[in-house]
Amino acid sequence: MEVSVFSRKMIENLISDNKFPENTAVISFCDPALKHRYKDYKLVNYNGVCDDVFYVEVDDLDLDMLESKGYTYDTFFPEADEIAEFVYEIYNKNMDLICQCEYGQSRSAGCAAAVLEHFFRSGIWIFANYDYYPSQIIFNKMYDALEKYKSLNIQCST
Repeated sequence: MEVSVFSRKMIENLISDNKFPENTAVISFCDPALKHRYKDYKLVNYNGVCDDVFYVEVDDLDLDMLESKGYTYDTFFPEADEIAEFVYEIYNKNMDLICQCEYGQSRSAGCAAAVLEHFFRSGIWIFANYDYYPSQIIFNKMYDALEKYKSLNIQCST
């Protein structure tokens, strides 16, 4: 599985240029505040180019900002378990994965780093790349969800 990080603009250019890669699934992060701030705001439209898309609306927050937004670590990003299942489904189909958010730097980078670390122990390259500012919360919640999913499914199959 190849794991890539894209911004909204980069992915929309791929789609409009008919260059979206085959055999690829997407986790598309959206900032819920943008939907309220801009009434014409829409999620990236993957219709016709990708059937395996998981859309998730989650704020781009640091740990110290959770409480001010009404979250705790446990209540923030509850979709992580569902996304872990989605990632395992596409991994088992031998598909590639694109993690996409508005700027392709924080939420998508944190998610990609977690997937790479979980499957290949190579997530550090995302943190070491100055193009990214991976969300540590997204990374930790996704990594934990992937580990939990693996653990539960190994126990169930034995």
